[in-house]
Amino acid sequence: MPDPAHPKIARPDHEILDVIRDRWSPRAFDADRDVADADLRTLFEAARWAPSSRNEQPWRFVVARRRQSPDAFAAMLATLTRKNQAWAAVVPVLLVVAVRTTHEIDDLVNSHAWYDAGQAVAFLTLQATAQGLSTRQMQGFDPAAVRAACHMPALYEPAIVMAVGYAGDPSRLAIEYHRTDEASPRSRRAIREFVYADIWDNPLP
Repeated sequence: MPDPAHPKIARPDHEILDVIRDRWSPRAFDADRDVADADLRTLFEAARWAPSSRNEQPWRFVVARRRQSPDAFAAMLATLTRKNQAWAAVVPVLLVVAVRTTHEIDDLVNSHAWYDAGQAVAFLTLQATAQGLSTRQMQGFDPAAVRAACHMPALYEPAIVMAVGYAGDPSRLAIEYHRTDEASPRSRRAIREFVYADIWDNPLP
């Protein structure tokens, strides 16, 4: 259970599930604590049950574990930007999330594939939070390098690279603004800024 006084624990305006309130994206991970096989499989079980258009389930995950498959992990780490590499080198697990952009059933474009994959990742991140794990999703990577490192088929597009592990000590982060960000409270738009009643820009009462 996270410390309720931690700056990254959400302060919602309305009551929400604990896993939503407690979920946040650290850069500081515990280098000495691995993720158990059973815990990792549970994350993918959660992703498995996300809804998708025509039940296509257009998401795929490629897993690289730092201790169990160091060469694959190093190859995946090398696809990240230098700033991401600075903190991600110690995480126990890196995941590539890939999306199939056409329907398997008829090869037509799946215009909802990215939306559906996002739901699977959301399910995974909330499950991770429930298990005491932390995740951080990264868009700072080289897509061509990820594709090559994972031997990704042409039918799939890399969406994100995700770090999975246990939150660690922010003071060990090499970049100063990363350390500062770990201690800064989270913020979000107010509901009235993105939910409208009846017509656009008419805030929900």
